[in-house]
Amino acid sequence: MPYREGESGTAPTLIQSVRRAVRLLDELERRGGTGSAKQLARDAVLPLPTAYHLLRTLVHEGLVRNDNGAYRLVSPLRRGTDTAAHAPALGIQAWVDTLSRELDAAVYFVQYLDGEVRLGAVSGNPARPPVEEWADFRATAHAHAAGQSLLLQLEPEQRDDHLSRHRVTALTPHTVATHGDFERRLAAAPRRLPVLEHQEYALGTACAAVPITVGAETAAVALSIPAAEGARLRGLADRLQKRAEQVLIAQTFAVAAAGHEP
Repeated sequence: MPYREGESGTAPTLIQSVRRAVRLLDELERRGGTGSAKQLARDAVLPLPTAYHLLRTLVHEGLVRNDNGAYRLVSPLRRGTDTAAHAPALGIQAWVDTLSRELDAAVYFVQYLDGEVRLGAVSGNPARPPVEEWADFRATAHAHAAGQSLLLQLEPEQRDDHLSRHRVTALTPHTVATHGDFERRLAAAPRRLPVLEHQEYALGTACAAVPITVGAETAAVALSIPAAEGARLRGLADRLQKRAEQVLIAQTFAVAAAGHEP
């Protein structure tokens, strides 16, 4: 059964509520600015009562309106196309370098642009060198955590188009080797949770990635460590997700606020 937030019985913190509200705004924009509570709860992987509560809050704040059960963005959350759009003010390269030192891992910022995986920035931490690109990074998205995170965010027809051009093949004994098996794997993976990958792209390397996008742009931030340190991966992925969400929240509400200034 897929993991759904809010089912543990514990009261959400303020930051958890903000993160969930951000996800609802994200899903609304992904749907073209309108959607029902049930659709948004499903897409954002939230319990329906939680989605209703957050949607009422967003309506009260003037970011969303309720038209007889159809929730609509009051105005688009417009973003530029610059690759730094989702990185902190210090810039993408400085940000991934900082994350690399904090997490003691190599860090990568990737985007899906014009039908291809694009590597936007790679940390320059000598103590944690990045994975060697021994197989074309763009053509092997199915085999690395960064690519898997990007493919999870695509619409089915976009993903089908990508996989028709870059076919699923085994790079190591650990790679999912067939198109059908890979599709089933994606279908079972929640879109908003970290993707973990052990030696699927390169032997001796373990990776994790999380989405770092709002609206139509598709991006992710990923990390890699030696496979011998694989026990660290889950904890690192959780920390990476928290940092990515901080950027997501700041970006979303800064843009939303700007769109509602008098």
